[in-house]
Amino acid sequence: MANKKGKRRRFGAVRKLPSGRFQARYPGPDGVMRPAPKTFETSGEADDWLAEKQTEVRRGDWQDPDAGAVNFEEYALRWVKERGLSATTDELYRRLLRLHILPTFRGWDLDEITPPRVRTWRAERLEVTGDTTVAKSYRLLKAVLETAVEDELIRRNPCRIRGAGKESAGERPTATVDQVDVLADAMGPRWRLMVYIAAYGPARPEEQAELRRPDVDLDAVGVWVRRAAPELTTGRRVVGDTKSAAGMRFIVLPAFMRKDLERHLKWFAEKEPNGLLFVGEKGAPFRRSTFGRKWRKARVKAGLPENFRFYDLRHTGHTLSTQSGATLKDTMVRAGQSSERAAMIYQHSTRERQREVAAGIDARVRADRKAVAEKRGERASGTDLARDA
Repeated sequence: MANKKGKRRRFGAVRKLPSGRFQARYPGPDGVMRPAPKTFETSGEADDWLAEKQTEVRRGDWQDPDAGAVNFEEYALRWVKERGLSATTDELYRRLLRLHILPTFRGWDLDEITPPRVRTWRAERLEVTGDTTVAKSYRLLKAVLETAVEDELIRRNPCRIRGAGKESAGERPTATVDQVDVLADAMGPRWRLMVYIAAYGPARPEEQAELRRPDVDLDAVGVWVRRAAPELTTGRRVVGDTKSAAGMRFIVLPAFMRKDLERHLKWFAEKEPNGLLFVGEKGAPFRRSTFGRKWRKARVKAGLPENFRFYDLRHTGHTLSTQSGATLKDTMVRAGQSSERAAMIYQHSTRERQREVAAGIDARVRADRKAVAEKRGERASGTDLARDA
């Protein structure tokens, strides 16, 4: 078709509709003619739009406008399935999708999810649930849509809210040595050792769930962490690898725990050669439900806040390690962490420790000042002696 100046158009076609508006069409790299998603008021506007499409094709930036017509729910569920996630992460992602993401985006195609719609969704979620859950949900949504970009189903990721995926949880509480002892006594003989390993190991709950008789070394006073058995919300435990390669480690425990290890092996561990170290009163692996009831009562006796979790005993272990002179690498090895960023989460400095640090600075400054003063006094005395001579 020729344009209004009589020159033949080299790319695409424009025609005038009965309404008086103009329709533009162009051939994609696959040779299929595709119409513009809208009509234009003038033929010049249609020409400009065609020029933009021609530039996209030449640069290799062109994207099939029908590629994003993929249902988000189907794509997101397939995304989770194809990731090869651990059982707990798979469960978390599916729960976030079911409760927080799919109720809004279930009926939309990928290319219908726009930045304004993402902002509206996030604002609505913040009104009904916690910041941490919203941040996790946003990160998941962004990850799914980023893969859609890589698959060339959409041009850009609509999740562009700066800082929306960042969690800003407050510093977790720590327990004192006295509070740990109260917790251990209140939990009873069967769970006493678990409290101490969590605080002075520090081992994760899912790591302790898979500790077995051969993992205990009485001579070295420690335990081997080789596997983990996280518990799903259904109550089922999934035995597998540790959280990371750094999780496979030998934890040297304080010498005072030797007697606790011996008693537990004798009284409570499964009797089989490869028996579990921690089992319930009926011989089954411990569950959060029954353990949780005992924990809540013990927490009250220890005077700890309601938000203090069993997992928070790891913070106590980290704090004691650093205050005992351990380096960052030492604490990473003990806790089975593969990154400094993860280890820093557990670095705490109590007010008492700050006073100790300040007292150390005070003593050092006083000593240095005294030494300088003594040197000055010696120099002054030497000058006087020289004059007398």
